[in-house]
Amino acid sequence: MTEPGGLATPRAAPETRRAARAMREEAERRARTQEPAAPADVVSFELPTDDFAPASAAGASPSALPPELRVHAAAPVGRTSGATAPAPPRVRPRGRAARETHRKLGERRAARAAEMLEVDEHAPPVRHAQPRRLTRRLAVVAGLVTGGALLVGSAAMTAMMLPPAAGDPTGAATSLSAQLPAVEQLPVPDVQQSPPAADICTLPDVVSALQTGADEAAIVAAGGGEAFRAAVVEGRASCVDLGDSSRVWAVVDKARPASPIDYRPVGLVLPDGVRNVEGGALRSDAASALSSLAAAALASGVGEIALESGFRSYQTQQETYGRHVAERGDGADQVSARPGFSEHQLGLGADVVACAGACGSLDGLAATPQGQWVAEHAWEHGWIVRYVDGATPVTGYLPEPWHLRYVGPELAKAYHDGGWTSLEDFFGLGPAPDYLG
Repeated sequence: MTEPGGLATPRAAPETRRAARAMREEAERRARTQEPAAPADVVSFELPTDDFAPASAAGASPSALPPELRVHAAAPVGRTSGATAPAPPRVRPRGRAARETHRKLGERRAARAAEMLEVDEHAPPVRHAQPRRLTRRLAVVAGLVTGGALLVGSAAMTAMMLPPAAGDPTGAATSLSAQLPAVEQLPVPDVQQSPPAADICTLPDVVSALQTGADEAAIVAAGGGEAFRAAVVEGRASCVDLGDSSRVWAVVDKARPASPIDYRPVGLVLPDGVRNVEGGALRSDAASALSSLAAAALASGVGEIALESGFRSYQTQQETYGRHVAERGDGADQVSARPGFSEHQLGLGADVVACAGACGSLDGLAATPQGQWVAEHAWEHGWIVRYVDGATPVTGYLPEPWHLRYVGPELAKAYHDGGWTSLEDFFGLGPAPDYLG
């Protein structure tokens, strides 16, 4: 509602409007039943007569109306003093002035009802809100605000506790991101390392096998060929001497002579079931292994393998080496070992040839089926091809496909599986291309 001056009139609250409507209905009911109204209900006002007219006499003057239709506006509605007058028929006012008067009358009644009900008529109308949902939303907002404040405060405190950056003694330009270490820069906690493996010589079975001269049993007790090799390389085999000529793992080359230099093994025997060209012998364990190798070659169908040369004593090696020097001069050292530096002196070296009726030469072995089979399967019987192509800078010898060295089944398997090409590398020793001095 707007006043003539353009100002908005506050709308009464629903309670006020309902009270005013109740009062109007009560006044109308009393008027219809001719019930006298309370003195406070009497309203005296002057109605403009020219705005009232019955529906059948529109436009007539007040004097022209019948007496029963004339209304004196100042008279109280209902009972009068000393007389009861019939209620005049209601006449609906017409015109702007009548409507304005009627509006003001309603406002005054509404104001009185508001005073009695103690209701603020300027209060906004009551809305059917959902208090629980509103409460939850307010709680969420409050939680977010509180969490943000805590986060900012924590970051600020952390920044104050960090030392200033280099070149900024006041720390004013130090940022939190610059002071915090990157993820990859964080120290990695030490992972508890497993204790180092013990020396294999602390194992009772290893010690017992060594005392009885059972080399293969000692290797097995140490955990097998690879475990034994690793222990030697890592220095965890204090009771293993690679320079002991009586052991199956002995290493003899141009830098490591036999010990003693005129060493001679015991228990030399001829290999059983193997053709012997020069009547050579081998250490018993090596002789048995050569018999196994030759029998397997025959069983596979590749043909016969014979022993050309086995054990050579220190004196025999002097003759052999002298012959090569006479033939090759300085080149003799690449094909023949000096006395005391030959594996043949250990009783663990064997030169083999292929036979098909007659036996072939050493140099011809590689081209035969027997030679190819030896290269692939000798390790299965405890033998390795000692001098192979490509290993000359380490061994000091040209390739010799016919020269086999017995190391036992366990070490031979580890040698083959590891792809080794020399005993020097296998045991972590330095190369021996030339004689010392």
